[in-house]
Amino acid sequence: MKKYRVTVNGTAYEIELEELTGAAPVSAPAPAAAAPVAAAPAGGEQVTSPMPGTILDVKVSQGASVKKGDVLMILEAMKMENEIMCPCDGKVASIHTSKGAAVESGTLLCVIQ
Repeated sequence: MKKYRVTVNGTAYEIELEELTGAAPVSAPAPAAAAPVAAAPAGGEQVTSPMPGTILDVKVSQGASVKKGDVLMILEAMKMENEIMCPCDGKVASIHTSKGAAVESGTLLCVIQ
């Protein structure tokens, strides 16, 4: 299962999608988490890329205070601009990407503490 946040008319919704391959769905073991580019501080909330794309803008800086739902970054994927939103209140502990960077699904973008 992959979890995504979708914004429709200014309202954010969290959805989960399950990829089905083959004739019948089969219970599969949990997928291994993607290895982070750099070590994240212990106890921090990791924000990862939900899909492959290019980082158009980084809206926060390291040490900035953020609230749940704040826009952290803009990710261009499939010719659409997607807002990467903060999953919790906290402070930006580290940023692991930059404007113009190409990212894959599961790439660590930043850590919130």
